[in-house]
Amino acid sequence: MILSVSRQGRDMSRPYNSNERENRTMQKNITLIYGDCSSPEIVTQAVRVLDKIAARHGHTFTYTRAYMGGEAIDKFGDPLPQSELDKCLASDSVLLGAVGGPKWEGLPGDQRPEKGLLRLRAGMGLYANNRPAKIWPQLAPASPLKPEIVAKGIDFIIVRELIGGVYFGEHKTIEQNGEKVAIDTMPYSEHEIERIGRIGFETAMKRRKKLTCVDKANVLDTSRLWRAVMHRLQAEYPEVEYSEMFVDNCAMQICKNPSQFDVIVTENMFGDILSDEASEITGSIGMVPSSSLGEGTCGLYEPIHGSAPDIAGQDVVNPIACILSAAMMLRYSFGMAAEADAIESAVNAVLDAGLRTADMMADGCTKVGCTAMGDAILAEI
Repeated sequence: MILSVSRQGRDMSRPYNSNERENRTMQKNITLIYGDCSSPEIVTQAVRVLDKIAARHGHTFTYTRAYMGGEAIDKFGDPLPQSELDKCLASDSVLLGAVGGPKWEGLPGDQRPEKGLLRLRAGMGLYANNRPAKIWPQLAPASPLKPEIVAKGIDFIIVRELIGGVYFGEHKTIEQNGEKVAIDTMPYSEHEIERIGRIGFETAMKRRKKLTCVDKANVLDTSRLWRAVMHRLQAEYPEVEYSEMFVDNCAMQICKNPSQFDVIVTENMFGDILSDEASEITGSIGMVPSSSLGEGTCGLYEPIHGSAPDIAGQDVVNPIACILSAAMMLRYSFGMAAEADAIESAVNAVLDAGLRTADMMADGCTKVGCTAMGDAILAEI
């Protein structure tokens, strides 16, 4: 059964400001995947924020519930049934919490919650994952890096190829010479590299015009093909300062001198690892949103952190990354820049007020729970 809830209207007690457009009200269908463990708590707060935005700007957001991951396994015996994928494909965009948890860790690989996420990305044709690494000034003391490194600035984005490479290659375990041998393949074709490489260059053109391709070309044939394709693309973007870096060096440089980066483009597994590292240097992984897009405007928006099973049901999980993911959805899929700005400004105001969830708590600040953080952000919109 599809759960649909509509929120519309406008708060007439406040006049339109210069960023509001009376003739640009929209109707959007958003598929919600609440996810596992503590994830429903953060999605709930993000929906509250979206409802406030709809009321403020006269939009209509209709929500369709879809199941994926552990909750889908419990309900259907499948981490992503076709019926649930169809709901996502029929929507204007998808907002996801996080999937997985100890309850499902003993299942075979193709039946685990994470397999549902891989199938969702492939089914929606989402090949580009964009993960910003930007430190909020209020959280600078929470960064594990030295203050003199943080003072130089942390503001870059990792463009990760999402539906190729080793995660989508062949996986098998065979018997050979009396022992088990595990084999994972890492395939990439030229067109897969070109489409993500072009997004890397286009993203750099909109920022500081600096692009770093991260690979392991001294070892991997796939990386050497990446370089060949990227060199062809480079000729089309003479304004972009293009460079290449081995993944092990990049992992070190993100900690040593993150200010050197503007846009990083890389393959699936390298991007997965580097973006998690990058999120941690910003002060809290609970602050980092992400977007995944393909050829159209329908995307998948999710926080980069996991489902936090250890704190599920305690109302302490940080909802900000999910709320900022909703803001990215408004900006990149719906063209609602002013509405996204309003959410980001509200988050900034709450941080200025010294409110912190447990994961980013610091001396002199006030600790609040998940719902209270949502309340505070709503009050600023």
